[in-house]
Amino acid sequence: MRTYSGVGHRLRSVNKGEAVARRVLAPLTGLLLFLQSSLVVTGGGVRLTGSGLGCPTWPQCTPGSYTPVPHQIEGQVHAWIEFGNRLLTFALFFAAVATVIAVFRSHRRDLRVLALTQIFGIFAQGVLGGITVLTHLNPLAVASHFILSIFLIAAATSLHSRRKRPYVRTSSSEPAIAQASAMHIFLTLLVIVIGTLVTGSGPHAGDLKAPRLHLNIQHLAYIHGGLVVLLLSLTAYFYMMRGQRYETRRSLTVFSLLTLAQGVIGYIQYIQGVPELLVATHLLGSTLVWIAAWRVRLSVVRKPA
Repeated sequence: MRTYSGVGHRLRSVNKGEAVARRVLAPLTGLLLFLQSSLVVTGGGVRLTGSGLGCPTWPQCTPGSYTPVPHQIEGQVHAWIEFGNRLLTFALFFAAVATVIAVFRSHRRDLRVLALTQIFGIFAQGVLGGITVLTHLNPLAVASHFILSIFLIAAATSLHSRRKRPYVRTSSSEPAIAQASAMHIFLTLLVIVIGTLVTGSGPHAGDLKAPRLHLNIQHLAYIHGGLVVLLLSLTAYFYMMRGQRYETRRSLTVFSLLTLAQGVIGYIQYIQGVPELLVATHLLGSTLVWIAAWRVRLSVVRKPA
């Protein structure tokens, strides 16, 4: 009787642990997505305040110390802004580890790879962040740092969208919809990539001595704007296609509203001479647009199991 009782107690403990893991999976994936997105915005804040080299070395903040030190030549404000952004990476890492534990404890095999990519991606971000600092904010290093964040945000969005139940890969019965979906996410990514080139050629380098891309920013801005118009046109065509699912149309509506707002902000910041507050708002907008675009993609290629 004691043996059966002991086995039953262990089974109840396992079932309780699995239930708790499933319950915390939703808030953990939401926190992970929030922190991944926040890292983009705070990274932009570092650049816009000229604090990119507030910690002039890596992994230490300044030679001999992992934290800012009094009377640091870069200035206390710049040093703590950059150091605060580095600390956010640790919060992100702990959120990713907690998510991985919850995924494994809840026996969600379909989420294991996605969850683990967050941890590996955060380590890669740390390495890229170090390269960015050690190359004195080379704009290509800064851009690659941002693009990696974009991919990690996509993975975190996938995790969060599948938090309640497994999804399986699917494809539309209309080949044209599948093609439009692939083109839509590719064009969104292209708009973002060209945006990083505009930024790398613009005035907000993160430090007065940081190198810049020697590209014509006006021509790049025209290309960037033209691609946004093309993206909105594709979105309208995509929305009106026959055989479109309700979930996809709903996601496209959200995407269209965010992209229109983002376009307006981008135009205003351009004619106003890229003031810092509008640039920060535009950066936040690009993150939200990307999340919305990825949700459109997921609505086409995934369905509940």
